[in-house]
Amino acid sequence: MRIIPEMLRGGSALAEDYTQGTGRARDLYEYDVLHADAYAQRAKWLDETEHLRLSRKEVVACLRIYNEQYNSYEAVRASLDRLESPDALVVVGGQQSGLFTGPMLVIYKAVTIIKAAREAEERLGRPVVPVFWIAGEDHDWDEVNHTYVLANDPQAIKIKLKKQPERRSSVSTIKVDAVEWKQAMADIEQSLPDSEHKADILRMIEHGLTDSYGLSEAFAKLLGLLFGDYGLVLLDSADPSLRKLEASVFRQLVQHNDELEQAYRTAAARIVDYGYHLQADVHKDGANLFYIHEDERLLLFKQGGLFTDRRGLVAFTKEELLEEIEIHPERFSNNVLTRPLMQDSLFPVLASVLGLGEIAYWAITRDAFGVLKMQMPILLPRMSFTLLDPGVEKYMLKHELTFGRVRDGLEESKKQWLAAQDQIGIQDQFSGVKEAFARLYEPLVQQTGLIEKGLLRLGETNSKKILGQIAYLEAKVQEALLRQNETALRQWDRIEWSLFPFGQPQERVYTIYHFLNRHGLGLIDIIMNIPTDPAGTHRVIYV
Repeated sequence: MRIIPEMLRGGSALAEDYTQGTGRARDLYEYDVLHADAYAQRAKWLDETEHLRLSRKEVVACLRIYNEQYNSYEAVRASLDRLESPDALVVVGGQQSGLFTGPMLVIYKAVTIIKAAREAEERLGRPVVPVFWIAGEDHDWDEVNHTYVLANDPQAIKIKLKKQPERRSSVSTIKVDAVEWKQAMADIEQSLPDSEHKADILRMIEHGLTDSYGLSEAFAKLLGLLFGDYGLVLLDSADPSLRKLEASVFRQLVQHNDELEQAYRTAAARIVDYGYHLQADVHKDGANLFYIHEDERLLLFKQGGLFTDRRGLVAFTKEELLEEIEIHPERFSNNVLTRPLMQDSLFPVLASVLGLGEIAYWAITRDAFGVLKMQMPILLPRMSFTLLDPGVEKYMLKHELTFGRVRDGLEESKKQWLAAQDQIGIQDQFSGVKEAFARLYEPLVQQTGLIEKGLLRLGETNSKKILGQIAYLEAKVQEALLRQNETALRQWDRIEWSLFPFGQPQERVYTIYHFLNRHGLGLIDIIMNIPTDPAGTHRVIYV
Protein backbone atom coordinates (compact mmCIF):
# COMPACT_ATOMS: atom_id res chain seq x y z
CA MET A 1 0.00 0.00 0.00
CA ARG A 2 1.24 3.48 -0.93
CA ILE A 3 -0.01 6.80 0.43
CA ILE A 4 0.76 9.92 -1.60
CA PRO A 5 -0.24 13.52 -0.74
CA GLU A 6 -2.24 15.22 -3.48
CA MET A 7 -3.92 18.60 -3.66
CA LEU A 8 -7.69 19.01 -3.92
CA ARG A 9 -9.25 22.12 -5.41
CA GLY A 10 -11.99 24.30 -4.01
CA GLY A 11 -11.13 24.36 -0.32
CA SER A 12 -11.81 27.34 1.93
CA ALA A 13 -8.95 29.87 1.83
CA LEU A 14 -9.56 30.66 5.51
CA ALA A 15 -9.42 27.02 6.58
CA GLU A 16 -6.35 26.36 4.45
CA ASP A 17 -4.55 29.36 5.98
CA TYR A 18 -5.51 28.11 9.45
CA THR A 19 -4.22 24.58 8.88
CA GLN A 20 -1.06 25.82 7.15
CA GLY A 21 -0.36 28.57 9.68
CA THR A 22 -0.34 31.25 6.98
CA GLY A 23 -2.08 34.55 6.31
CA ARG A 24 -4.09 36.29 9.04
CA ALA A 25 -6.23 33.26 9.88
CA ARG A 26 -4.43 32.63 13.16
CA ASP A 27 -5.99 35.81 14.63
CA LEU A 28 -9.49 34.42 14.04
CA TYR A 29 -9.09 31.33 16.24
CA GLU A 30 -8.22 30.65 19.87
CA TYR A 31 -5.44 28.11 19.40
CA ASP A 32 -2.80 27.45 16.78
CA VAL A 33 -3.21 23.82 15.71
CA LEU A 34 0.47 23.67 14.78
CA HIS A 35 1.76 25.03 18.11
CA ALA A 36 3.54 22.43 20.22
CA ASP A 37 1.97 23.65 23.49
CA ALA A 38 -1.60 24.03 22.22
CA TYR A 39 -2.84 20.78 23.78
CA ALA A 40 -1.29 21.52 27.18
CA GLN A 41 -2.66 25.08 27.17
CA ARG A 42 -6.14 23.91 26.29
CA ALA A 43 -6.07 21.11 28.90
CA LYS A 44 -5.00 23.59 31.58
CA TRP A 45 -7.88 25.93 30.73
CA LEU A 46 -10.37 23.03 30.80
CA ASP A 47 -9.14 21.92 34.23
CA GLU A 48 -9.71 25.41 35.57
CA THR A 49 -13.24 25.72 34.14
CA GLU A 50 -14.88 22.39 34.92
CA HIS A 51 -17.57 24.29 36.85
CA LEU A 52 -18.74 26.04 33.67
CA ARG A 53 -19.92 22.81 32.05
CA LEU A 54 -22.88 20.55 32.72
CA SER A 55 -22.54 17.76 35.29
CA ARG A 56 -20.07 15.25 33.90
CA LYS A 57 -21.80 12.46 35.77
CA GLU A 58 -25.24 13.31 34.35
CA VAL A 59 -23.90 13.63 30.79
CA VAL A 60 -22.18 10.24 31.01
CA ALA A 61 -25.33 8.65 32.48
CA CYS A 62 -27.32 9.93 29.50
CA LEU A 63 -24.70 8.65 27.04
CA ARG A 64 -24.66 5.23 28.70
CA ILE A 65 -28.35 4.77 27.99
CA TYR A 66 -28.04 5.84 24.37
CA ASN A 67 -24.90 3.84 23.60
CA GLU A 68 -26.17 0.71 25.32
CA GLN A 69 -29.12 0.81 22.95
CA TYR A 70 -27.30 1.54 19.66
CA ASN A 71 -23.55 1.17 20.27
CA SER A 72 -23.18 -1.57 22.85
CA TYR A 73 -19.50 -2.55 22.89
CA GLU A 74 -17.06 -3.19 25.71
CA ALA A 75 -14.65 -0.57 24.38
CA VAL A 76 -17.45 2.02 24.38
CA ARG A 77 -18.38 1.18 27.96
CA ALA A 78 -14.71 1.56 28.88
CA SER A 79 -14.62 4.96 27.15
CA LEU A 80 -17.64 6.10 29.16
CA ASP A 81 -16.04 4.87 32.38
CA ARG A 82 -12.97 6.92 31.54
CA LEU A 83 -15.05 9.97 30.65
CA GLU A 84 -16.42 10.01 34.21
CA SER A 85 -12.90 10.62 35.51
CA PRO A 86 -12.39 14.32 36.44
CA ASP A 87 -9.22 14.52 34.37
CA ALA A 88 -10.73 13.02 31.19
CA LEU A 89 -10.92 15.20 28.09
CA VAL A 90 -12.75 14.73 24.80
CA VAL A 91 -12.03 14.92 21.09
CA VAL A 92 -15.35 15.40 19.32
CA GLY A 93 -16.66 15.75 15.79
CA GLY A 94 -19.96 15.15 14.10
CA GLN A 95 -22.06 14.88 10.99
CA GLN A 96 -25.65 14.52 9.87
CA SER A 97 -26.94 10.97 9.85
CA GLY A 98 -27.00 9.67 6.28
CA LEU A 99 -28.20 6.54 4.47
CA PHE A 100 -25.62 3.74 4.86
CA THR A 101 -23.51 6.24 6.91
CA GLY A 102 -23.59 8.71 4.02
CA PRO A 103 -20.46 9.71 2.06
CA MET A 104 -17.03 8.39 3.01
CA LEU A 105 -15.98 11.70 4.56
CA VAL A 106 -18.14 10.68 7.55
CA ILE A 107 -15.98 7.60 8.04
CA TYR A 108 -12.80 9.64 7.72
CA LYS A 109 -14.09 12.05 10.35
CA ALA A 110 -14.79 9.18 12.76
CA VAL A 111 -11.30 7.77 12.14
CA THR A 112 -9.74 11.18 12.78
CA ILE A 113 -11.64 11.58 16.06
CA ILE A 114 -10.44 8.21 17.34
CA LYS A 115 -6.84 8.67 16.28
CA ALA A 116 -6.63 12.27 17.48
CA ALA A 117 -7.94 11.20 20.89
CA ARG A 118 -5.29 8.46 21.12
CA GLU A 119 -2.50 10.80 20.09
CA ALA A 120 -3.63 13.48 22.53
CA GLU A 121 -3.79 10.91 25.34
CA GLU A 122 -0.20 9.88 24.65
CA ARG A 123 0.92 13.50 24.51
CA LEU A 124 -0.84 14.60 27.71
CA GLY A 125 -0.64 11.39 29.75
CA ARG A 126 -4.32 11.54 30.71
CA PRO A 127 -7.60 10.06 29.37
CA VAL A 128 -8.91 11.52 26.11
CA VAL A 129 -12.19 10.02 24.87
CA PRO A 130 -13.41 10.03 21.24
CA VAL A 131 -17.02 11.24 20.79
CA PHE A 132 -19.06 11.37 17.57
CA TRP A 133 -21.90 13.90 17.55
CA ILE A 134 -24.76 12.71 15.31
CA ALA A 135 -26.54 15.86 14.17
CA GLY A 136 -29.98 14.27 14.29
CA GLU A 137 -31.61 17.62 15.04
CA ASP A 138 -30.88 18.83 11.49
CA HIS A 139 -33.83 18.88 9.09
CA ASP A 140 -32.27 18.68 5.61
CA TRP A 141 -33.85 15.35 4.64
CA ASP A 142 -32.97 15.64 0.96
CA GLU A 143 -29.28 15.88 1.85
CA VAL A 144 -29.18 12.66 3.87
CA ASN A 145 -31.81 10.34 2.35
CA HIS A 146 -29.53 8.91 -0.35
CA THR A 147 -26.07 7.67 -1.18
CA TYR A 148 -24.15 6.30 -4.18
CA VAL A 149 -22.23 3.19 -5.15
CA LEU A 150 -20.04 2.74 -8.23
CA ALA A 151 -21.47 0.34 -10.80
CA ASN A 152 -19.51 -1.66 -13.38
CA ASP A 153 -20.96 0.45 -16.24
CA PRO A 154 -19.22 2.62 -14.92
CA GLN A 155 -21.56 5.16 -13.36
CA ALA A 156 -22.68 6.22 -9.89
CA ILE A 157 -25.91 4.48 -8.84
CA LYS A 158 -28.08 6.51 -6.51
CA ILE A 159 -29.84 4.65 -3.70
CA LYS A 160 -32.54 6.77 -2.12
CA LEU A 161 -35.30 6.46 0.45
CA LYS A 162 -38.55 7.40 -1.26
CA LYS A 163 -40.15 8.83 1.86
CA GLN A 164 -40.90 12.57 1.65
CA PRO A 165 -41.73 14.17 5.02
CA GLU A 166 -44.58 16.68 4.98
CA ARG A 167 -42.73 19.08 7.31
CA ARG A 168 -39.18 20.24 7.93
CA SER A 169 -38.77 17.84 10.83
CA SER A 170 -35.54 16.83 12.53
CA VAL A 171 -34.08 13.80 10.78
CA SER A 172 -34.12 11.77 14.01
CA THR A 173 -37.90 12.15 14.30
CA ILE A 174 -38.71 10.95 10.76
CA LYS A 175 -39.86 7.34 10.79
CA VAL A 176 -38.66 5.00 8.03
CA ASP A 177 -41.00 2.05 7.60
CA ALA A 178 -39.80 -1.54 7.42
CA VAL A 179 -40.84 -1.79 3.76
CA GLU A 180 -38.60 1.20 2.94
CA TRP A 181 -35.63 -0.37 4.74
CA LYS A 182 -36.28 -3.58 2.84
CA GLN A 183 -36.25 -1.71 -0.47
CA ALA A 184 -33.02 0.09 0.46
CA MET A 185 -31.45 -3.29 1.25
CA ALA A 186 -32.62 -4.70 -2.06
CA ASP A 187 -31.24 -1.66 -3.90
CA ILE A 188 -27.77 -1.86 -2.39
CA GLU A 189 -27.64 -5.65 -2.80
CA GLN A 190 -28.41 -5.23 -6.49
CA SER A 191 -26.00 -2.31 -6.90
CA LEU A 192 -22.93 -3.76 -5.19
CA PRO A 193 -20.86 -5.96 -7.54
CA ASP A 194 -20.43 -9.58 -6.50
CA SER A 195 -17.36 -10.14 -4.33
CA GLU A 196 -16.03 -12.48 -1.67
CA HIS A 197 -16.98 -9.89 0.98
CA LYS A 198 -20.48 -9.04 -0.23
CA ALA A 199 -22.40 -11.42 2.03
CA ASP A 200 -20.66 -10.09 5.17
CA ILE A 201 -21.18 -6.48 4.11
CA LEU A 202 -24.88 -7.03 3.44
CA ARG A 203 -25.34 -8.75 6.81
CA MET A 204 -23.72 -5.75 8.49
CA ILE A 205 -25.97 -3.29 6.71
CA GLU A 206 -29.08 -5.35 7.42
CA HIS A 207 -28.19 -5.42 11.13
CA GLY A 208 -28.01 -1.63 11.09
CA LEU A 209 -31.34 -1.16 9.35
CA THR A 210 -33.42 -3.85 11.07
CA ASP A 211 -35.85 -2.41 13.64
CA SER A 212 -34.37 1.09 13.27
CA TYR A 213 -36.92 3.88 13.71
CA GLY A 214 -35.20 6.17 11.24
CA LEU A 215 -31.95 7.28 9.67
CA SER A 216 -30.28 8.40 12.90
CA GLU A 217 -30.78 5.04 14.64
CA ALA A 218 -29.55 3.11 11.61
CA PHE A 219 -26.62 5.49 11.26
CA ALA A 220 -25.66 5.01 14.91
CA LYS A 221 -25.82 1.21 14.69
CA LEU A 222 -23.72 1.11 11.51
CA LEU A 223 -21.12 3.48 12.98
CA GLY A 224 -21.04 1.24 16.04
CA LEU A 225 -20.42 -1.84 13.92
CA LEU A 226 -17.48 -0.08 12.29
CA PHE A 227 -15.99 1.74 15.28
CA GLY A 228 -17.53 0.41 18.49
CA ASP A 229 -14.50 -1.79 19.12
CA TYR A 230 -12.34 1.33 18.93
CA GLY A 231 -14.29 2.90 21.81
CA LEU A 232 -16.04 5.62 19.79
CA VAL A 233 -18.85 7.10 21.92
CA LEU A 234 -21.95 8.24 20.04
CA LEU A 235 -24.63 10.79 20.84
CA ASP A 236 -27.67 12.03 18.96
CA SER A 237 -28.16 15.77 19.32
CA ALA A 238 -31.92 15.20 19.07
CA ASP A 239 -31.99 12.79 22.03
CA PRO A 240 -34.80 14.06 24.35
CA SER A 241 -32.85 12.93 27.43
CA LEU A 242 -29.91 15.03 26.32
CA ARG A 243 -32.22 17.97 25.72
CA LYS A 244 -33.30 17.92 29.38
CA LEU A 245 -29.68 18.26 30.44
CA GLU A 246 -29.13 21.07 27.96
CA ALA A 247 -32.02 23.23 29.24
CA SER A 248 -29.73 25.45 31.31
CA VAL A 249 -27.52 26.09 28.26
CA PHE A 250 -30.53 27.02 26.12
CA ARG A 251 -31.51 29.48 28.85
CA GLN A 252 -28.08 31.10 28.58
CA LEU A 253 -28.40 31.26 24.80
CA VAL A 254 -31.67 33.16 25.22
CA GLN A 255 -30.58 35.38 28.11
CA HIS A 256 -27.42 36.47 26.25
CA ASN A 257 -28.96 36.37 22.79
CA ASP A 258 -28.32 40.00 21.88
CA GLU A 259 -24.70 39.76 23.02
CA LEU A 260 -24.24 36.55 21.04
CA GLU A 261 -25.74 38.09 17.91
CA GLN A 262 -23.38 41.05 18.20
CA ALA A 263 -20.44 38.67 18.72
CA TYR A 264 -21.31 36.74 15.57
CA ARG A 265 -21.76 39.92 13.54
CA THR A 266 -18.49 41.41 14.79
CA ALA A 267 -16.58 38.22 14.00
CA ALA A 268 -18.18 38.01 10.54
CA ALA A 269 -17.15 41.58 9.76
CA ARG A 270 -13.60 40.83 10.90
CA ILE A 271 -13.41 37.74 8.65
CA VAL A 272 -14.52 39.77 5.62
CA ASP A 273 -12.14 42.59 6.55
CA TYR A 274 -9.29 40.06 6.53
CA GLY A 275 -10.17 39.20 2.96
CA TYR A 276 -11.96 35.87 3.52
CA HIS A 277 -15.42 34.71 2.48
CA LEU A 278 -18.07 33.84 5.06
CA GLN A 279 -18.99 30.14 5.11
CA ALA A 280 -22.22 30.60 7.07
CA ASP A 281 -24.94 33.25 7.13
CA VAL A 282 -25.16 35.64 10.04
CA HIS A 283 -28.74 36.89 9.94
CA LYS A 284 -29.67 40.30 11.23
CA ASP A 285 -31.81 39.83 14.35
CA GLY A 286 -31.15 36.09 14.18
CA ALA A 287 -31.65 34.19 17.44
CA ASN A 288 -29.59 31.27 16.09
CA LEU A 289 -31.98 28.80 17.69
CA PHE A 290 -34.66 26.51 16.30
CA TYR A 291 -38.05 25.86 17.88
CA ILE A 292 -39.97 22.70 17.01
CA HIS A 293 -43.64 23.50 16.40
CA GLU A 294 -46.02 20.72 15.34
CA ASP A 295 -43.02 18.60 14.28
CA GLU A 296 -41.62 21.41 12.11
CA ARG A 297 -38.23 22.95 12.92
CA LEU A 298 -38.56 26.75 12.82
CA LEU A 299 -35.61 29.15 12.89
CA LEU A 300 -36.23 31.96 15.38
CA PHE A 301 -35.65 35.68 14.82
CA LYS A 302 -36.10 38.73 17.03
CA GLN A 303 -38.80 41.14 15.89
CA GLY A 304 -40.60 43.80 17.90
CA GLY A 305 -39.37 42.45 21.21
CA LEU A 306 -40.53 38.90 20.38
CA PHE A 307 -38.81 35.67 19.34
CA THR A 308 -40.68 34.50 16.24
CA ASP A 309 -40.22 32.63 12.97
CA ARG A 310 -40.41 34.18 9.49
CA ARG A 311 -43.99 32.96 8.94
CA GLY A 312 -45.23 34.08 12.33
CA LEU A 313 -46.33 30.59 13.38
CA VAL A 314 -44.93 31.11 16.89
CA ALA A 315 -44.08 34.19 18.94
CA PHE A 316 -42.62 34.43 22.45
CA THR A 317 -41.41 37.16 24.73
CA LYS A 318 -38.02 36.43 26.27
CA GLU A 319 -39.72 35.42 29.52
CA GLU A 320 -42.15 33.12 27.71
CA LEU A 321 -39.31 31.51 25.78
CA LEU A 322 -37.35 30.89 28.99
CA GLU A 323 -40.45 29.30 30.52
CA GLU A 324 -40.92 27.14 27.42
CA ILE A 325 -37.32 25.91 27.76
CA GLU A 326 -38.02 24.96 31.34
CA ILE A 327 -41.17 22.98 30.47
CA HIS A 328 -40.28 21.64 26.99
CA PRO A 329 -36.51 21.62 26.39
CA GLU A 330 -37.04 18.93 23.71
CA ARG A 331 -38.63 21.59 21.50
CA PHE A 332 -35.36 23.50 21.10
CA SER A 333 -32.31 22.88 18.98
CA ASN A 334 -29.18 24.69 17.85
CA ASN A 335 -28.12 26.05 14.52
CA VAL A 336 -24.57 25.89 13.15
CA LEU A 337 -23.47 28.92 15.19
CA THR A 338 -24.80 27.81 18.59
CA ARG A 339 -24.01 24.09 18.24
CA PRO A 340 -20.30 24.65 19.04
CA LEU A 341 -21.32 26.41 22.27
CA MET A 342 -23.62 23.54 23.26
CA GLN A 343 -20.93 20.99 22.47
CA ASP A 344 -18.44 22.73 24.78
CA SER A 345 -21.06 23.08 27.50
CA LEU A 346 -21.52 19.30 27.51
CA PHE A 347 -17.91 18.16 27.28
CA PRO A 348 -14.38 19.17 28.23
CA VAL A 349 -13.52 19.48 24.53
CA LEU A 350 -9.80 19.38 23.94
CA ALA A 351 -10.24 19.46 20.17
CA SER A 352 -13.03 19.44 17.63
CA VAL A 353 -12.54 17.54 14.35
CA LEU A 354 -13.99 19.44 11.41
CA GLY A 355 -14.05 19.58 7.64
CA LEU A 356 -12.42 22.60 6.02
CA GLY A 357 -15.77 24.28 5.44
CA GLU A 358 -16.66 23.81 9.11
CA ILE A 359 -13.31 25.21 10.23
CA ALA A 360 -14.05 28.31 8.17
CA TYR A 361 -17.48 28.99 9.66
CA TRP A 362 -16.32 28.22 13.20
CA ALA A 363 -14.26 31.43 12.98
CA ILE A 364 -17.59 33.26 13.31
CA THR A 365 -18.09 31.73 16.79
CA ARG A 366 -14.86 32.75 18.53
CA ASP A 367 -16.22 35.86 20.27
CA ALA A 368 -19.47 34.05 21.09
CA PHE A 369 -17.55 31.54 23.21
CA GLY A 370 -16.35 34.47 25.28
CA VAL A 371 -19.91 35.69 25.88
CA LEU A 372 -20.57 32.43 27.78
CA LYS A 373 -17.15 32.58 29.48
CA MET A 374 -15.85 29.74 27.33
CA GLN A 375 -13.01 29.35 24.85
CA MET A 376 -13.06 27.96 21.36
CA PRO A 377 -11.30 24.54 21.40
CA ILE A 378 -8.44 23.44 19.19
CA LEU A 379 -9.77 22.75 15.70
CA LEU A 380 -8.40 19.71 13.88
CA PRO A 381 -9.01 19.11 10.16
CA ARG A 382 -10.50 15.70 9.44
CA MET A 383 -8.40 13.34 7.38
CA SER A 384 -9.14 13.37 3.67
CA PHE A 385 -8.52 10.47 1.29
CA THR A 386 -9.10 9.10 -2.17
CA LEU A 387 -9.04 5.30 -2.41
CA LEU A 388 -7.39 4.12 -5.63
CA ASP A 389 -8.04 0.53 -6.66
CA PRO A 390 -5.31 -1.45 -8.50
CA GLY A 391 -7.43 -1.70 -11.65
CA VAL A 392 -7.96 2.05 -11.80
CA GLU A 393 -4.27 2.66 -11.18
CA LYS A 394 -3.46 0.30 -14.06
CA TYR A 395 -5.72 2.29 -16.40
CA MET A 396 -4.14 5.57 -15.27
CA LEU A 397 -0.66 4.24 -16.00
CA LYS A 398 -1.78 2.94 -19.38
CA HIS A 399 -3.13 6.34 -20.41
CA GLU A 400 -0.35 8.30 -18.66
CA LEU A 401 -2.78 10.07 -16.33
CA THR A 402 -1.81 11.60 -13.00
CA PHE A 403 -4.18 12.29 -10.13
CA GLY A 404 -3.86 16.01 -10.90
CA ARG A 405 -4.96 15.55 -14.51
CA VAL A 406 -7.99 13.54 -13.40
CA ARG A 407 -8.79 16.15 -10.75
CA ASP A 408 -8.64 18.98 -13.28
CA GLY A 409 -11.08 17.22 -15.63
CA LEU A 410 -10.62 14.48 -18.21
CA GLU A 411 -12.89 15.63 -21.02
CA GLU A 412 -10.24 17.53 -22.97
CA SER A 413 -7.58 14.85 -22.37
CA LYS A 414 -10.03 12.17 -23.51
CA LYS A 415 -10.80 14.11 -26.71
CA GLN A 416 -7.09 14.46 -27.45
CA TRP A 417 -6.52 10.76 -26.87
CA LEU A 418 -9.43 9.77 -29.11
CA ALA A 419 -8.18 12.11 -31.85
CA ALA A 420 -4.81 10.35 -31.68
CA GLN A 421 -6.56 7.03 -32.40
CA ASP A 422 -7.93 8.43 -35.67
CA GLN A 423 -5.56 6.94 -38.24
CA ILE A 424 -7.22 8.51 -41.31
CA GLY A 425 -7.82 12.03 -40.02
CA ILE A 426 -11.61 11.85 -40.11
CA GLN A 427 -12.33 15.47 -39.30
CA ASP A 428 -9.71 16.89 -41.68
CA GLN A 429 -10.70 14.56 -44.52
CA PHE A 430 -14.39 15.31 -44.29
CA SER A 431 -13.73 19.04 -43.88
CA GLY A 432 -11.65 18.88 -47.06
CA VAL A 433 -14.39 17.04 -48.94
CA LYS A 434 -17.02 19.57 -47.83
CA GLU A 435 -14.83 22.50 -48.81
CA ALA A 436 -14.01 20.92 -52.22
CA PHE A 437 -17.67 20.17 -52.89
CA ALA A 438 -18.69 23.71 -52.06
CA ARG A 439 -15.92 25.14 -54.19
CA LEU A 440 -16.90 23.07 -57.27
CA TYR A 441 -20.66 22.97 -56.82
CA GLU A 442 -21.44 26.57 -55.88
CA PRO A 443 -20.34 28.10 -59.26
CA LEU A 444 -22.36 25.45 -61.08
CA VAL A 445 -25.49 26.30 -59.09
CA GLN A 446 -25.04 29.98 -59.81
CA GLN A 447 -24.73 29.27 -63.56
CA THR A 448 -27.91 27.16 -63.62
CA GLY A 449 -29.70 30.12 -62.11
CA LEU A 450 -28.92 32.10 -65.23
CA ILE A 451 -30.91 29.64 -67.28
CA GLU A 452 -33.93 29.62 -64.96
CA LYS A 453 -34.45 31.25 -61.54
CA GLY A 454 -36.06 28.17 -60.03
CA LEU A 455 -32.93 26.12 -60.74
CA LEU A 456 -30.94 28.35 -58.37
CA ARG A 457 -33.24 27.52 -55.47
CA LEU A 458 -33.24 23.84 -56.45
CA GLY A 459 -29.45 23.80 -56.63
CA GLU A 460 -29.09 25.40 -53.18
CA THR A 461 -31.50 22.86 -51.68
CA ASN A 462 -29.64 20.05 -53.41
CA SER A 463 -26.32 21.39 -52.03
CA LYS A 464 -27.66 21.35 -48.46
CA LYS A 465 -28.87 17.76 -48.87
CA ILE A 466 -25.51 16.59 -50.21
CA LEU A 467 -23.63 18.35 -47.40
CA GLY A 468 -26.10 16.78 -44.96
CA GLN A 469 -25.34 13.33 -46.34
CA ILE A 470 -21.61 13.98 -46.05
CA ALA A 471 -22.11 15.07 -42.41
CA TYR A 472 -24.22 11.96 -41.79
CA LEU A 473 -21.44 9.73 -43.08
CA GLU A 474 -18.90 11.64 -40.96
CA ALA A 475 -21.03 11.03 -37.84
CA LYS A 476 -21.27 7.32 -38.67
CA VAL A 477 -17.49 7.11 -39.10
CA GLN A 478 -17.01 8.89 -35.74
CA GLU A 479 -19.41 6.42 -34.12
CA ALA A 480 -17.42 3.56 -35.62
CA LEU A 481 -14.24 5.08 -34.16
CA LEU A 482 -15.91 5.21 -30.73
CA ARG A 483 -17.01 1.58 -31.04
CA GLN A 484 -13.50 0.58 -32.08
CA ASN A 485 -12.13 2.21 -28.90
CA GLU A 486 -15.07 1.40 -26.63
CA THR A 487 -13.04 -0.70 -24.21
CA ALA A 488 -10.41 1.98 -23.74
CA LEU A 489 -13.03 4.72 -23.37
CA ARG A 490 -14.70 2.70 -20.64
CA GLN A 491 -11.34 2.69 -18.88
CA TRP A 492 -11.27 6.48 -19.04
CA ASP A 493 -14.80 6.56 -17.63
CA ARG A 494 -13.85 4.13 -14.88
CA ILE A 495 -11.00 6.41 -13.82
CA GLU A 496 -13.22 9.47 -13.75
CA TRP A 497 -16.19 7.86 -11.99
CA SER A 498 -13.89 6.22 -9.44
CA LEU A 499 -11.97 9.32 -8.41
CA PHE A 500 -14.23 12.29 -9.18
CA PRO A 501 -17.88 11.26 -9.67
CA PHE A 502 -20.00 14.20 -10.81
CA GLY A 503 -16.78 16.23 -10.70
CA GLN A 504 -16.71 15.88 -6.88
CA PRO A 505 -14.03 14.21 -4.74
CA GLN A 506 -14.79 10.54 -4.22
CA GLU A 507 -15.13 11.01 -0.45
CA ARG A 508 -18.10 13.35 -0.92
CA VAL A 509 -20.19 10.95 -3.02
CA TYR A 510 -19.76 7.21 -2.43
CA THR A 511 -20.65 5.19 0.63
CA ILE A 512 -17.79 3.33 2.29
CA TYR A 513 -19.68 0.07 1.71
CA HIS A 514 -18.77 0.14 -1.97
CA PHE A 515 -15.09 -0.14 -1.01
CA LEU A 516 -15.67 -2.51 1.91
CA ASN A 517 -17.46 -4.79 -0.54
CA ARG A 518 -14.35 -4.78 -2.72
CA HIS A 519 -11.61 -4.90 -0.07
CA GLY A 520 -13.28 -6.26 3.06
CA LEU A 521 -13.58 -4.86 6.58
CA GLY A 522 -9.80 -4.89 6.87
CA LEU A 523 -9.91 -1.63 4.91
CA ILE A 524 -11.01 0.14 8.11
CA ASP A 525 -7.88 -1.12 9.87
CA ILE A 526 -5.76 0.11 6.96
CA ILE A 527 -7.23 3.61 7.25
CA MET A 528 -6.95 3.52 11.04
CA ASN A 529 -3.20 2.91 10.74
CA ILE A 530 -2.58 6.07 8.68
CA PRO A 531 -1.11 8.90 10.80
CA THR A 532 -3.19 12.05 11.28
CA ASP A 533 -2.06 15.27 9.68
CA PRO A 534 -2.69 18.60 11.46
CA ALA A 535 -2.47 20.34 8.08
CA GLY A 536 -5.35 18.26 6.72
CA THR A 537 -3.45 17.24 3.58
CA HIS A 538 -5.49 15.19 1.11
CA ARG A 539 -3.90 11.79 0.49
CA VAL A 540 -4.38 9.12 -2.15
CA ILE A 541 -4.35 5.56 -0.79
CA TYR A 542 -3.23 3.00 -3.36
CA VAL A 543 -5.13 0.08 -1.85
